[in-house]
Amino acid sequence: MYGLGRRSFCWARCLLAASRIGYTLLKWVGAAYLIWVGIKLLIQPRERFDSMSGGAGDLPPLAFLKQGLLTNVLNPKAGVFYLTFLPQFIPVGTNVAIFSLLLASIHVLLGLAWFAVLISATVPMRDLLRRPRFVRGMDRVAGVVFVGFGARLALTR
Repeated sequence: MYGLGRRSFCWARCLLAASRIGYTLLKWVGAAYLIWVGIKLLIQPRERFDSMSGGAGDLPPLAFLKQGLLTNVLNPKAGVFYLTFLPQFIPVGTNVAIFSLLLASIHVLLGLAWFAVLISATVPMRDLLRRPRFVRGMDRVAGVVFVGFGARLALTR
């Protein structure tokens, strides 16, 4: 039988309830960030795709890590996912912290594999992705999507 039992599941719900103000604040900051990124893409779309051989390669490697970490930390749904989804797969009697870390690591590895597939799929589309008109159009579409996601996040209860 899988699960943490009634006490541990209550703990996760109590943690979310106790930090309702924190969750709400994080939700609003995350929504504002999404809307800001969307508006930035709508107002100033890029003219070209920055590859590692272009302008993005000049950034220090930690800049990419900082951007990704900021994006994930400001996404309250990532934390809610790990608190609500993973506990149901932890076998009774195991170390919760270690098994949770194992499940989260598996999730990260699957994500890395998926992104490797996506990156490999874009190689044949290299010429299309480098056209300025295509890049501007994709930035504008992404801007609308980001603003929509930010607005939806702000309006969720």
